[in-house]
Amino acid sequence: MTPRARTWLCAAGALGVAVLLVTAFLRMPEFGGTLHAYRDLALPAAIARATPNLVSSVNFDLRALDTLGEETIVAAAVVGTLSLLQPSPEERQRIEPQRGYVLPVVKLAGYLMLPVTLLLGIDVVVHGHLTPGGGFQGGVVLATGWHLLYISGSYPALARLRPIDWCEYAEAAATGLYVVAGLTGLVAGGAFLANVLPKGEFGSLLSAGTVPVLSILVGIEVAAGLVVLLAQFLGQGLIREEKS
Repeated sequence: MTPRARTWLCAAGALGVAVLLVTAFLRMPEFGGTLHAYRDLALPAAIARATPNLVSSVNFDLRALDTLGEETIVAAAVVGTLSLLQPSPEERQRIEPQRGYVLPVVKLAGYLMLPVTLLLGIDVVVHGHLTPGGGFQGGVVLATGWHLLYISGSYPALARLRPIDWCEYAEAAATGLYVVAGLTGLVAGGAFLANVLPKGEFGSLLSAGTVPVLSILVGIEVAAGLVVLLAQFLGQGLIREEKS
């Protein structure tokens, strides 16, 4: 395809997107008005399913299929990174330990915050249907907490304690189980990802049906995927350049 043809094709696509955006903006409710169709539908649905966190109700119940797509994007990013940044055997031999001086107070803060951050991440994932948070946010917190070892100047310790293989398995398993949960809803509830588990008591930990289950699966997938991603980037950054 010639550059001129690519330009016209890009312009046609941009024009189509612009028309869709303008049409959507013109049909939006007036700012400050009383018409909030999505709110009027989402809030009763969350209450009916005993999900105090309205955002998690939308993500893992009302539009759980969209969340599956977002989860798949993370998995695709990990696969792409592994394909592009996987060190060759020669590069692995040139990976050198992290160098540079790290203040003792930074090391101490990193070591102290590591267990606190991991516990916080688990809490955000598990209680995502009750309080602000959920699988995506908690997964990022978990992955970040794990890499406090690197910030503390201990890349060898991070490399020893970082279960890359298990993270790859966990990411794939969590993504697959999300699909299994969707098929279970299809069989038991007549719709893919239907909320078919008992709703429980409003505000209790064991409530909201499949919402906490899907949140935990997404938390595992996001945490494991980010650990694998950062491992590849850090590995590339520590490869010693060959001198010509």
